Amino acid sequence: MTTTGNSATSRRARARRGEGDRLRDDIMAAAERLLIETGDADAVSIRAVAETVGVTPPSIYLHFADKADLIFQVCQQQWDAFDEHLRAAVEDIDDPIQWLDTIGSAYVRWGLDNPEQYRVLFMSRPREVPPDVDKQALLTAGVFGDLLSVLQRAVERGQLTGDPQVIGFCIWSSAHGLTSLLISMPDMPWPDLDLLIPATLNRALERPGIR
Repeated sequence: MTTTGNSATSRRARARRGEGDRLRDDIMAAAERLLIETGDADAVSIRAVAETVGVTPPSIYLHFADKADLIFQVCQQQWDAFDEHLRAAVEDIDDPIQWLDTIGSAYVRWGLDNPEQYRVLFMSRPREVPPDVDKQALLTAGVFGDLLSVLQRAVERGQLTGDPQVIGFCIWSSAHGLTSLLISMPDMPWPDLDLLIPATLNRALERPGIR
């Protein structure tokens, strides 16, 4: 008996020279789709990704070191979307305080809209993150670099006092704490998020030494 080409386990033809990048993209797309469908990185196996793409599991390892590397690369791709989302939210805002309020809310909302990607990016155990990821670069690159620049401007204008980097980590800690709780405990009877999010983030600006 022959099987049809519609079988989920049908194997795709061997990639021709130059098609490796396309296969890698297909693997990442399949992993991302499974990640979103299951809502759980632990439920996304190499075998499931391979079957979705139509290749054998060893083919995955030609492009990714292991499952943690694959999942992280998928979510790293989401980092660009995350960064773009935050920058778009504050694109036309000049006032530092309004900028902080807006980007904080955009941060939390993105995490709620992309919970599993957020878990992998910000809530993974250290052993689950590839060792070559340069976390130090977060201090100068992307939206966190923008945050430090805005905080420096706010300090120079007298709107805030203190070390911009310390203030930045306070704000990030508050945004992350709220986001991770909302993701981890969705059934909690949370207050109206339109009130809770700004109230939580404002607390990061009301500590001694920060005006």
